Amino acid sequence: MPKEFDAHRLDVRRFAEAAGELAAEDHVGRYARLMAETEARGADRPLRWTARGELRNPGHLSPQPWIHLKAHTALPLVCQRCLAPVDVPVAVERSFRFVADEATAAAEDDEADEDVLAQSRVFDLVELVEDELLMALPVAPRHESCPEAVTMSAGGPEFEAALGRRQNPFAALARLKPGK
Repeated sequence: MPKEFDAHRLDVRRFAEAAGELAAEDHVGRYARLMAETEARGADRPLRWTARGELRNPGHLSPQPWIHLKAHTALPLVCQRCLAPVDVPVAVERSFRFVADEATAAAEDDEADEDVLAQSRVFDLVELVEDELLMALPVAPRHESCPEAVTMSAGGPEFEAALGRRQNPFAALARLKPGK
């Protein structure tokens, strides 16, 4: 009988030893930090992820637990050119090596090609999925070509008309001056 694992309270070592596999098909709405990036749109969008455990060097004095993660979704973000919604596909495929504690993880992470995390008996894999998708978001999402033409100047007829109607702020100060 295959071992059942809880993605919110994952014993990383046992998951790797069992070559465990977890998968989920959720909705973006279940991930609060991703929803914050979408301005509360797209809660019903599918988000799929899989995780597979692996124990490397099992006969060694210190075997290495690994988790291989894949996740993907499409998020409705705001185009930074035209400010209209744009669907952005987001996908991650990463492997994580787990070590005994935070100090070891911090020391080895700079030198390692892979991501190094601290091993835990109550590791939240779902939170890791969300973290990785957030880090994969583009800094400035944009359409390939915006659906509407984008005005690239600060001026225009409306702008110039508004400037003409504006009062000089120093004229209002002059009226406050005593003796006037």
